[in-house]
Amino acid sequence: MDSRKPKILYVEDDVNLGFVTKDNLLKRGYEITLCEDGLTASHTFQKQKFDLVILDVMLPKIDGFALAQKLRDKDKNVPIIFLTAKSM
Repeated sequence: MDSRKPKILYVEDDVNLGFVTKDNLLKRGYEITLCEDGLTASHTFQKQKFDLVILDVMLPKIDGFALAQKLRDKDKNVPIIFLTAKSM
């Protein structure tokens, strides 16, 4: 049985929301890497393997949609969940 914690790349520029979400995911047994902008997240994804990516849509440096395309170019199978405050 694999006892490795699932690794999540969480990309959120809102510091408070990022902290609360990361803390809750850690308590539920996930390994979380939090990045606060798309460029940092892109570099992080190139260096590590993740089981899931959670992206904000409106990010500094590289927006969530452009970042998702970059991540898909490297790993076509990693699940991506978008979180956003946008209404559309």
